[in-house]
Amino acid sequence: MTERGIMFVHAHPDDETVSTGATLAHYAARDDAHVTVVTCTLGEEGEVRVPEFAQLAAGQADQLGGFRYWEYRHATAALGVEDTHFLGGAGRWRDSGMMGLPSNDHPRSFWRADLDEAAGLLVELVRDRRPEVLVTYDPDGFYGHPDHIQAHRVAMRAVDLAGRADWRPELGTPHECRKVYWTTMPKSALEEHFDTFKSATDNPFEGVESPDELPFGVPDDEVDACVSGDRAAAERKMAAMRAYPTQIAPGDWLTVLGEKLGAEAVGAEHYRLVRGEPGTGSGPRGWEPDLLA
Repeated sequence: MTERGIMFVHAHPDDETVSTGATLAHYAARDDAHVTVVTCTLGEEGEVRVPEFAQLAAGQADQLGGFRYWEYRHATAALGVEDTHFLGGAGRWRDSGMMGLPSNDHPRSFWRADLDEAAGLLVELVRDRRPEVLVTYDPDGFYGHPDHIQAHRVAMRAVDLAGRADWRPELGTPHECRKVYWTTMPKSALEEHFDTFKSATDNPFEGVESPDELPFGVPDDEVDACVSGDRAAAERKMAAMRAYPTQIAPGDWLTVLGEKLGAEAVGAEHYRLVRGEPGTGSGPRGWEPDLLA
């Protein structure tokens, strides 16, 4: 059976699991799909959510990136994904931290990466793996993190350049991705689960009183696809979340959703189609159930 490629471009270790873990597990389990994950930093500036690992943080031992590397290896194995890459090699670019922090100006921060240099490295992977579909973030990086925004810019630039025969032919034969999706979250899902979300003891959006105050979420008519309904994939996502003890602590909102509402509550993942033709929709909203359709 011929494999059809789907590539995901993420900013930090754990993003692949939190944003697209069930989708990754779903396609990794299919005989006709090849899944590639590209991650742009080691996540050195992440907030350590459990006390026993607190001294790994950037302001102390600055060893969090190496720890998250191994978390990532365990998490992607739990998802069944074997083809994983750090853009430019592990540690080529550093986590930039949240917007406006001094870490944005670190000379190796991904936020400061030369766009064509980073995109060129991704072009090489796109031309080698030749995915039909590429998935990344929207222009705001889903919630405004500098590295998510930069991952979006790099991915979209690479999509444009990979198909151009006149752009660096030494990086391989040109290839055009048939479809490009951005991750998203429908307002209806936020409203449905908001009370459970607020009940989490470890909530990065503490003080938010309504779904409208969250820095993400779009009207349902701006959503084009939803990969869901696969309980095994949802359970693999939960297992991958447990592989990130520094980032996803007991009481974290994602864990709470899974415990209170079942794995399926965190297993439905939504996307906006921004390039290419949609496949056949299904369900009451007509969302595509298959990104490769």
